[in-house]
Amino acid sequence: MLEPSHNAELPPIPGKRYFTIGEVSGLCDVKPHVLRYWEQEFPQLSPVKRRGNRRYYQRQDVLTIRQIRALLYDQGFTIGGARQRLNGTEAKEDVTQYKLLIRQIITELEDVLKGLKS
Repeated sequence: MLEPSHNAELPPIPGKRYFTIGEVSGLCDVKPHVLRYWEQEFPQLSPVKRRGNRRYYQRQDVLTIRQIRALLYDQGFTIGGARQRLNGTEAKEDVTQYKLLIRQIITELEDVLKGLKS
């Protein structure tokens, strides 16, 4: 399991539209019961619920979960403090998430380019 301070070592997010709770758990290194709890604590997290109350997370949700994880585990915020931080820095949050997304897309494109050169 990854150390909390190694948020940058999380696996890249695949180019899918929806992710199950198990997939998100693996992508963010957070157990499913923690994700369900965070849904209650953070209004920014609202996965789509379908048949049988199954949760389907979108890419934006995964990025938000990674940000929450960084606030709680890396920076030592409490749940309340992380909630306030997310509410107060929405513009900064968007920039950070877009930078993360762009960095990930560049990495994926470099992998595709390596595959094409082979």
